[in-house]
Amino acid sequence: MENQEPKLTRRRANKHSRIKSGRTIASTRERPETTSERLEAKKKVKKRQTFRVGFTVVLFMAVAITVTILIAVFLKNRAENEAETTPTTVVKTYKPTIEIINENTTSGITNRMSEYIGQLEADLRDLSITPVKAVVPAGAIREVDVYLDGYTGFIKTTIDRGSGVTAEDTERMLRYLGQQGIGDFQYIDVRIDGKAYWK
Repeated sequence: MENQEPKLTRRRANKHSRIKSGRTIASTRERPETTSERLEAKKKVKKRQTFRVGFTVVLFMAVAITVTILIAVFLKNRAENEAETTPTTVVKTYKPTIEIINENTTSGITNRMSEYIGQLEADLRDLSITPVKAVVPAGAIREVDVYLDGYTGFIKTTIDRGSGVTAEDTERMLRYLGQQGIGDFQYIDVRIDGKAYWK
């Protein structure tokens, strides 16, 4: 028999295999990588990783800045809306127009006392009572005596009590004395809530 070369066994083609029929695994191996090629490949991988990290940081910062701007705009709009809808409280100041006499030599007329006299004057006028002068008696700190037009006596008041209720009590007391036929009095004391005295 003649020596015949062995026939290569036909193998079934594997769609996923890169090895063709009749070839060995060794024939498909790539040539060995050099050191410089390995270093170059590592550099590329490192560059890709650095790019990914940088891109992630930039994206995160962009999102954070956008959210911050949106929150700032929202808070600003809300503050403007609240300012438009919140009713503004106008604090009215009262300046007395009547004469003020200070008999207390130890202290002057304070801003609080002057404001109280102005408020009391306005409240009395609203009740058709006309004050003519206010006197801070000697030795008193919070007392103010108010003289009224058409009456010989005065009204003892205190700046610790509201001017509105003081004016109302004064009007009630004057009405009561008028009903009793009493036109002259030395003073009416309206410094205490719910009580009034006259002399």
